[in-house]
Amino acid sequence: MNQNYCVIMAGGVGSRFWPISRTNTPKQFLDFFGTGRSLLQMTYDRFRAVIPPENILVVSNLIYKDTILQQLPEIQENQVLLEPHRRNTAPCIAYAISRIKAISDTANIVVAPSDHLILKENEFRNILLKGLDFVQNNDSLLTLGIKPSRPETGYGYIQIEETEGDFHKVKTFTEKPNLELAKVFFETGEFYWNSGIFLWNLNTILKAFNTLLPDIASKFAQGAPFYNTEKEQAYINEIYSTCTNISIDYGIMEKAGNVFVLCADIGWTDLGTWGSLYEMSEKDENQNVNLKSKILFYNSKENIVALPQGKLAVIDGLSGYLVAESDNVLLICKKDEEAKIRQFVNDVVLTFDGEFV
Repeated sequence: MNQNYCVIMAGGVGSRFWPISRTNTPKQFLDFFGTGRSLLQMTYDRFRAVIPPENILVVSNLIYKDTILQQLPEIQENQVLLEPHRRNTAPCIAYAISRIKAISDTANIVVAPSDHLILKENEFRNILLKGLDFVQNNDSLLTLGIKPSRPETGYGYIQIEETEGDFHKVKTFTEKPNLELAKVFFETGEFYWNSGIFLWNLNTILKAFNTLLPDIASKFAQGAPFYNTEKEQAYINEIYSTCTNISIDYGIMEKAGNVFVLCADIGWTDLGTWGSLYEMSEKDENQNVNLKSKILFYNSKENIVALPQGKLAVIDGLSGYLVAESDNVLLICKKDEEAKIRQFVNDVVLTFDGEFV
């Protein structure tokens, strides 16, 4: 029996991609590149090359159950774990590993977000197999680190200790730095981007939860009699709102003493922002990005434009802007000020009572 499992986290709302990403259809369910596959489907395809389909679990919000089953007809309904509330990644992962424990006591697990892009698929498969073998034989928590290609302020960083071989002990984690600090990290060569892709064996991660997040661990451990039964969802619905809202990074990875990094060159991009999408998209001779839209650019450069099918945009004299339309919302803002989008969304909710989000 194959003891390798995958947990795909697909519960986010992707507010930084508003207005394309909405509450009803967030970014992980969208096809950004015209390939016919959404980000979630591309993630599933990537892991299915290494993990048996029946060992892949998707954790998401209750309201996305039908969308997930529609997009991933290969998986069974009980492979979709449904959160009644958003409580960040630590409770999400605690739920998933508790469900896996009910099936296998010797599982090796990879946990990944549903909205990343990985261009070097073959290299990724090799890295994944190497990492799974490592965690099977070591009492260690492993994360994939990405060698920085630029001083990026949108990613977390991991500082490594100089050790021989492919697996490096973690010295420090740093949340998203300012530009000056990001430049220092980039120049030292000791820091890697935190990909948010984690690997561990079941007993190691359970031990970490019991030590560092005992309250969350206890809640999910008490549900052991209900997992894989008709009572599971009712139990999860009952306890989930009482779980601390905390990330796995802050709750465990930054505090544990047995964390290692496997450095990977896999063509990785976290599609968390319009800026990251702009960086990796094909550009015209004036560095404009056109996402599957009908557009005529005049005297314009370094823009990114996304329109619904059937719409035409004629853009003249615009430089460094994001233009995005979806359904009943048109957003036009400076590309390098996209951090304001969350504030825009909050203002829209306050002004229009959630009608446009």
